[in-house]
Amino acid sequence: MEPKANVQRHVRIGVDSGGTFTDICLYDEAERSMNVWKVRSTPDDPSIGITEGIAQGIASLGLPQNETLQVTYLGHGTTVATNALIVGRGAQTGVITTQGFRDVIELRRQKRDALYDVQTEKPRVLARRHQRLEVRERVLFNGSIMTPLNEDDVRQAARKLYADGITAIAVCCLFSYLEPRHELRIREIVAEEIPGAFISVSHEVNPEFREYERFSTTVVNAYLGPIMKRYLQQLQPRLNAIGITALPHLTQSNGGVISSETAQQFPARTVLSGPAAGVMGASTLATLAGIGDVITFDMGGTSTDVSLIANGKPRMANESQAHGYPLKLPMLDIHAVGAGGGSIAAIDAGGLLQVGPQSAAADPGPICYGMGNEDQPTVTDANVVLQVQNPTHLLDGRLAIDREKAQAAIARLGDRLGMDAMTAAQGIISVVVSNMAKAIRVISVERGYDPRDYTLFGFGGAGPIHAARLARALDMPRVVIPQHPGILCAIGLMLIDLRTHFAISRRLTLEKQSAPAIAGFFSELAQRAEAWFDQERIPQDSRVTARAVDLRYGGQGYELTIPCPDGAIDAAAIAALESEFARQHQLQYGYVAKGEPVHLTTLRLEVIGRVPKAELRPAAPATAPVSSAVRGEREVWLPETNGFTRCPVYDRARLGAGHRLTGPAIIEQMDSTTLILPGQKVAIDPFLNIIIEEA
Repeated sequence: MEPKANVQRHVRIGVDSGGTFTDICLYDEAERSMNVWKVRSTPDDPSIGITEGIAQGIASLGLPQNETLQVTYLGHGTTVATNALIVGRGAQTGVITTQGFRDVIELRRQKRDALYDVQTEKPRVLARRHQRLEVRERVLFNGSIMTPLNEDDVRQAARKLYADGITAIAVCCLFSYLEPRHELRIREIVAEEIPGAFISVSHEVNPEFREYERFSTTVVNAYLGPIMKRYLQQLQPRLNAIGITALPHLTQSNGGVISSETAQQFPARTVLSGPAAGVMGASTLATLAGIGDVITFDMGGTSTDVSLIANGKPRMANESQAHGYPLKLPMLDIHAVGAGGGSIAAIDAGGLLQVGPQSAAADPGPICYGMGNEDQPTVTDANVVLQVQNPTHLLDGRLAIDREKAQAAIARLGDRLGMDAMTAAQGIISVVVSNMAKAIRVISVERGYDPRDYTLFGFGGAGPIHAARLARALDMPRVVIPQHPGILCAIGLMLIDLRTHFAISRRLTLEKQSAPAIAGFFSELAQRAEAWFDQERIPQDSRVTARAVDLRYGGQGYELTIPCPDGAIDAAAIAALESEFARQHQLQYGYVAKGEPVHLTTLRLEVIGRVPKAELRPAAPATAPVSSAVRGEREVWLPETNGFTRCPVYDRARLGAGHRLTGPAIIEQMDSTTLILPGQKVAIDPFLNIIIEEA
């Protein structure tokens, strides 16, 4: 018998490296099938968990000996940048700036997050004052040069920073977004004086007005640069060692992907890398399910990320904060709170129960994982004690669970609070749900949206177990749990495009006389976009652009970003912009200032390169009865009954399209657990989403 001919399988891989678990999605391009895998993260070197997870995921496919695997695409969501900011492990950073402006990043803005907290702690400045050096140069507000660059100052500054061991430098000059020549020359000189230095120049990182936000973003970029470069240089050889030669594409905060080279140059763009992929995946799946208005709820091991999708389009923000540091970059409007499965429950100074933001993360993890640390119970421990979560194992039996240790720890916490273990465990869940409800109000009510008009899209390893209770607390009408909720961020990497943004800051009055100038600036942005498309080798029929402008009333300090209609910029386009600005201003601030002039501050162009994606197809209707999916029953402690209630436990893999059931019930799968409350009903849709509604 002749040996079988060798067959090559083409697969696309998505990897999301979180604080607790690393999620893997493998998509077979020929079969159009998807396989998922999950392993514990390795925080000290995330590349180890990534490559081990990919190798295990490939092994789980059980390929015949005559088949080999070729990875055609590797998408990667990473927490490297985020974690470096959280724990302060970025590079030692220096700043070279315009004379008189070295303290801009320390003085910050007058606005405080907690207005009445007299003990508010500001985040640590990422560049020490004696390593923020000034040089003589000055560009004026109109882009003209008042003081030429003193190159001797630059060389002296570079040599001082080099002597201090600084190899990450942020170059931040006033009005460089109008006239960048000084910053470019400073970069050349620093590169001569400090070979191999990571140099971040502000007009490339953020070519927009407001020097504090631009300087802050540039310093963060410099602070993260060497860390991201080192990480990606560690990752690639490990990938090569398991036969993967495809270069990783990293998710950026705006919901698109960028090459690893671009990520090394602009690491600040990846601060929301993992959560952004989840939002884009949720947006795609919700659209397939026929749902346009969604609030995403991504609860992982260390944090919860929430975002709002209106009419199928995720909301964007042009400025946000990352752990206290302003970032003026286009990014998805994601709000994060320290509430995850690994969030630690403790008693605060006032004697009240507090959950998070401290997390047990992957090491040591929750007490029930049996990895040590038996005095800090977590949200996961509480769910195990209540038996909402499987009290013996997770990950299809690959992770053993020790309920007794978790219960002992929560009992000790309960003793201090004057309550039994079950009441204390439910108290932990109630507090964390309250924290997450506050987060959802931030991105909905505080933005002018009513959460009761939206569907809650729950995912992440810990999202489905809390989603039904969270939706009920907010009076939201529906919950959607996707087929693989604990892997959705990795799946999202199979569903997103290349994406970047270009901007020009100019101040104009929005009137028909300004139309030619606005058209000229958009033409300049379009030329930049074409150059980017060519660089990324995007075919002509896969090129997409979307225009927008930042508008405000005269005298206002901040703007609203308004989509600009396609076609010519003429009187009709100006009128359309004015009308949409008035509508958005009414929605967000509750009034319209009729008769007040509207000012334009920034012109924007979103640039998207469409790429091949995983194809998601509806499943055939189930033929077996829903009872065939029941794997057993479990006593679950529920506050609705103030005690244990016998609940059926369903195997998610055996629930098919068209199946229906009622709560209380538990639905288990490899990557997550879904809780259905008493008084709720469930339907499985054609894309195998769990749809939860009040009965």
